[in-house]
Amino acid sequence: MASKIGAQSLHAAVRMATILPSPPKIGMVSLGCPKNLVDSERILTKLRSDGYQMSPDYAGADVVLVNTCGFLDSAKEESLEAIGEAIAENGRVIVTGCMGKEAAMIRAKFPNVLAVTGAHQYEEVVGAVHEAAPMPPSAFLNLVPESGLKLTPRHYSYLKISEGCNHRCAFCIIPQLRGDLVSRRPDAILREAEKLVAAGTRELLVISQDTSAYGVDIRHQPREWHGRKVRAHMTDLARELGSLGAWVRLHYVYPYPHVDQVVPLMAEGLITPYLDIPFQHASPSVLRAMKRPANDAKVLERIKGWRDICPDIAIRSTFVVGFPGETEDDFAYLMDWLAEARLDRVGAFRFEPVEGAPANDLPNPVPEAIKEERYARLMALTAQISAEKLAAKVGRTLDVIIDAVDADSGGATGRSQADAPEIDGEVHLRDAGHLTQGDIVPVVIEDADEHDLFGVPA
Repeated sequence: MASKIGAQSLHAAVRMATILPSPPKIGMVSLGCPKNLVDSERILTKLRSDGYQMSPDYAGADVVLVNTCGFLDSAKEESLEAIGEAIAENGRVIVTGCMGKEAAMIRAKFPNVLAVTGAHQYEEVVGAVHEAAPMPPSAFLNLVPESGLKLTPRHYSYLKISEGCNHRCAFCIIPQLRGDLVSRRPDAILREAEKLVAAGTRELLVISQDTSAYGVDIRHQPREWHGRKVRAHMTDLARELGSLGAWVRLHYVYPYPHVDQVVPLMAEGLITPYLDIPFQHASPSVLRAMKRPANDAKVLERIKGWRDICPDIAIRSTFVVGFPGETEDDFAYLMDWLAEARLDRVGAFRFEPVEGAPANDLPNPVPEAIKEERYARLMALTAQISAEKLAAKVGRTLDVIIDAVDADSGGATGRSQADAPEIDGEVHLRDAGHLTQGDIVPVVIEDADEHDLFGVPA
């Protein structure tokens, strides 16, 4: 009996055995100085952490990396010989290292190379390997999901395109904490976005300290992406992100002139008709004290122009009340500006000193009681504007992304294209228990209040 049970267990184990897919193998030819060797080690370490295996010879490699040296003519000749040998022995070659600066010459001599990257461009090398020899999806091989670890729901993801900021606003210390603007390469951003969408993301929320300034620090240098050049520029990036099939929502957009080029993309339906612009104030004197641009009249004209091009555009912004030196006239100016601008979503903050911020040393601080009174007046005005704008949507059919479903009550909560998660309003649905999180569905709007919409799936 015992032997029979043992045989049954063995057969069950055989039936349950999992055959793991074989990860791609990478070969490496590393030339030149110890610094090049360290670069090779870093590249291989990253690839190994991604699940790739290493091949000791050409025959067993799915892709061969040649890390070149270009310090002397003799070193260049050795590198070219190594590239030629790798192509002859394997055929699938990625060139990196110092000779990456001479990409045109390398491609002319070896037109079959898969990619050419420069020294220290680890992300570009790894990305080229991912494209040339993708890892098979496997829970056993990929300990970290391809889209990365997320703290947001599966259906929306934040996409950081840069770090730091070149502005020196008097109330802000972000440049002290994070430094000046450092933009990511467009191909790296697009690769990340593509993986997120493939993993189930339906909405990409583009974030940075200054989205409009993206690429300024790297002179908008173009990069190869799926066979075409894409500039490190907000308009180019928005257009490419819009082609991935997800909602694309732009946050922290300063109203630089080229923002006008993004609005037509919204009118075309390529990206979400939504702009998050941190105006902070409207009074020219307060904006000067804040060390921010002060051309409020032109901004009002541009907002009107944006709405002419894309009537459904939603504009959200934040404002600071009670900034040092803000007079009642300054605040009245802001209120008049808001009444004319009629922004869709508005947040406000009472000024608070931040350690290290230049604004702390400005004269004429505003008393706390006056800050509170101005804050209340501003929020009342913007709530009234919001209620009027939402009431105008009653009877329309809007696309809504579903954030949560209550199967017991049959209700669901979602957001229209005018609403970013956590900070804007919601759309509350009835008769929606059949929906699932992440669905994008047409909804007939039946009612509205100051901040939210109410409706039923169409």
